[in-house]
Amino acid sequence: MTDELDLIGELGKAEALRPEAYQRARTALRAAMADPGTVRLLDAMSMENTTVEKASTMETTTTTRDHKFSPETQRRRRMSMKSRLGIGAGVGVAAAAAVVAVALNSSAPGAGVPGDNPPVAASAPAAVDGSAERAPLMTLAGSIKTATPPAGDGWLVKATQVHGKKTMQVIYTLYTDDHAIYTGDSVKGVKRAISKNQDQLKDGGYAPLLKAAVAAADRSPADGRTLMLKAAGDRLVGLDSAAQKTEWDKQQAAAQVIVKQKGGNFKPKPYSPQAVKAHLDNALWAYSTQALSAGDGNTEVRAGVLRLLSTIDAVSVKDSTTNGTATLTIIAGPEVFGGAGDEVLTVDAKTGMLVKDVSTVPGLPKSTTTYESSRVTAAEL
Repeated sequence: MTDELDLIGELGKAEALRPEAYQRARTALRAAMADPGTVRLLDAMSMENTTVEKASTMETTTTTRDHKFSPETQRRRRMSMKSRLGIGAGVGVAAAAAVVAVALNSSAPGAGVPGDNPPVAASAPAAVDGSAERAPLMTLAGSIKTATPPAGDGWLVKATQVHGKKTMQVIYTLYTDDHAIYTGDSVKGVKRAISKNQDQLKDGGYAPLLKAAVAAADRSPADGRTLMLKAAGDRLVGLDSAAQKTEWDKQQAAAQVIVKQKGGNFKPKPYSPQAVKAHLDNALWAYSTQALSAGDGNTEVRAGVLRLLSTIDAVSVKDSTTNGTATLTIIAGPEVFGGAGDEVLTVDAKTGMLVKDVSTVPGLPKSTTTYESSRVTAAEL
C-alpha cells in the first residue's frame, strides 16, 4: 500500500518549507505523536489552493485529500515534495513521519510510544467553559473585541521562525480592518497579493479554520469547540458514544496496519470517553493555534481562539512581561501532546496579538517564532 509514509524519503530532497507550512507540519507531527490513530484525520489540515506571493514570482501549491491514494494523487504528492513547498504542503508527510519517529525510534529523548501514553484519569470530563486558571483568556477575548485600534486601517505582522539556530522563514501578513488577509515573503509580496485580490480569509487554505475561529468569538465555548473541530474535518466530534467507538476503533486499526507495514509496532488504544476527550483537546489546540498563526491580526480570530484555548484542561495561563510589555503566557504541556513535548504561546496582554511561539518536539530542534506587529495604512505600504 502506498501512503504518506512512502513520501518520507522525499523530505531530504525538499527545500525549506514555505511560510507557515513548517509550523503546520510540526503541529501535525506532534498530533500524530499524541495519537498515531489520527494520522488519517490530519489530512484535513492539508488545505487546498493556498497561495503565497513572492516579490518576483507567485508560487502556488495545491494539495489533495484523496484517501484512496490514486496514482495521480501519489504523483502530485511526490511533485509537491520535490518542488519548493507552499502553505498547506507537507502535512500528511509530517504526520506520517511522526508515526515512524514514535513507532520506530522510541529512544528519542522524551518520545512516547504509541498506545502506551499515560492513562487519562477515569473521572467525568470537566466542563468546557474554562476554569478560573484560564479565565484571563476569556477576559482578554472580551476586551479586545471592544477595543478601539490605533490609527491606520490594518496590522502588518512580520513573523520570523527559527529552527534551532537556523532561520527557516520570514513572512509578512497584512490584516485589514475589513477582515482581509494578504501574505507574502516581503512587503512587496503583500502588495502583489493585494493587487491580485488574494484574500486568504476567503480563499486561502486556512479559511475554514479562520472562519470557525471568528464564529467561536460569539458562541459558547462548547459550541466553539464543535465548530472548530468540524471545520478541521475531525471525524469524532459530534458523534454519540456508539458511533465514536466505531470510528475510534477504525482509526486505531488503520494506524496499526500502516505502522506494521513499515516495520513498526503499534498497540491500538482502547476507546474511552477520556481518550476521545484527550484526542479532541489535542486536535483543538492544533487547529486553533494554526488559525491564530494565520489570522493573528484579525480581532475576531484572536478572540475566538482565546476562548477555544480556555476549554482545554491541560492549558495553563500566567501573567508575564516581554521586552517591557505586559503579556500572557499560554502553556500547553506534555499532557496535551500525549506526554511528549510542549508549546508555549506569548500574547500581548492588551491586544491578544502573538509575540512569540515556542514549540518543543522530542528529537527535533526547538522551533521559535517571533512576531513584530505594527499599525499601517494599506495604501501607503
